[in-house]
Amino acid sequence: MHVTIVGGGFGGVKAALEIAKNHKNRVTLITDKPDFQYYPTLYSSATGHSHTESWAPLGEIFADHTNIHVYVDKIVSINADKKRLNGESGTEYYYETLIMAVGVITSFFNIPGLETYAYGIKTAEEIQRLKQRLFIDIAEKGMLDHNYVVVGAGPTGIELASAIGTYIKRLCRYYGVRDHRVRVRLIEAAPRVLPRSSQMTSRRVTKRLKKMGIAVETNKRVERENATQLIVNGKPIESHTVIWTSGVSNHPIFAQHPEIFTLAPNGRVKVDDYLQAAEHIYVIGDNAATPYTGLAQTAIHDARTVARNLERKTKGRKPRKYRAVLPVSAIPVGARWAVIEWRWIRIYGWIGGVIRRAADLVGYSEILPLGTTLGAWRAAKIYENDYFTPTLRQVRRRK
Repeated sequence: MHVTIVGGGFGGVKAALEIAKNHKNRVTLITDKPDFQYYPTLYSSATGHSHTESWAPLGEIFADHTNIHVYVDKIVSINADKKRLNGESGTEYYYETLIMAVGVITSFFNIPGLETYAYGIKTAEEIQRLKQRLFIDIAEKGMLDHNYVVVGAGPTGIELASAIGTYIKRLCRYYGVRDHRVRVRLIEAAPRVLPRSSQMTSRRVTKRLKKMGIAVETNKRVERENATQLIVNGKPIESHTVIWTSGVSNHPIFAQHPEIFTLAPNGRVKVDDYLQAAEHIYVIGDNAATPYTGLAQTAIHDARTVARNLERKTKGRKPRKYRAVLPVSAIPVGARWAVIEWRWIRIYGWIGGVIRRAADLVGYSEILPLGTTLGAWRAAKIYENDYFTPTLRQVRRRK
């Protein structure tokens, strides 16, 4: 059996690993990046922790799997009749069975100025751009921004808002900036933070954020941004460091092929009981219109489901229907504090922090080899010695 997978995230990598367990199978993985990105810790890498915590080379992950072949390319079109994928490089890839797991993209909801001026933390490039902004202000100019604004009080926004103040203070000490007064503002359009979580969790997290000195502002809609201001509910907030964590939309390749894919109202791809979107084409993870889409645990569960059903088919057995599984929500809110939520279970505080650390260890182990898993997990306690680029050492010498 030959399976072609498009996407090197949780769903794509996990599907490749599961299918490759049968050494008779061949897997072609096509991804636009040579690294796997562990996005639950991107907020941590964006606030000074080791790069190792969030990225691992695909070559290292697949080192022991000779039946997995990786191609770094971006798929720009699909011909389902000819079972052909066209890459941005000009390469054509033919498939027998195709699994689409390309992930989502940032959506700015057509708000003027956001795409130009706002920062993000969804990729290594976005994180580097944010760090460079902080470097210019603190290391070169010896100053702080009027406000550090995080837009979006979902899990990513909560994680980032609760970590960035501590990071900025650390940078101030590192570069000898005496004024440590850091004003972090968290902006959310909904009536409460974590709008998809329980009201109790929302209250506890809001209390925790305020205790950390973060200004929590709900029912606030972003209207536009320029180089020095963010306009919220008609009023300006002075800032040139606005970090957008609010919106994502499905990868555009699905909308570009309506003859193959049918989209649900939320923009995700409609799939059948076996996660199949069309003949010989499966869609999993963030791209599929399934319950709990958008979470790493769901992508892993989807990958296992498709891989096992493909294996059952090779043995002449009937595939099993997909069953959605509610993932555990584990959101850190500052150091050694997290909220854990699953069904009726609610855990807050340092115990939640311990569980979140354990959850990361499990998450790494689903994808990475043992040695890489332990290295990535331990990297959470490692701060970068030089926060941005090698030129910083030169800056310190000049000082």
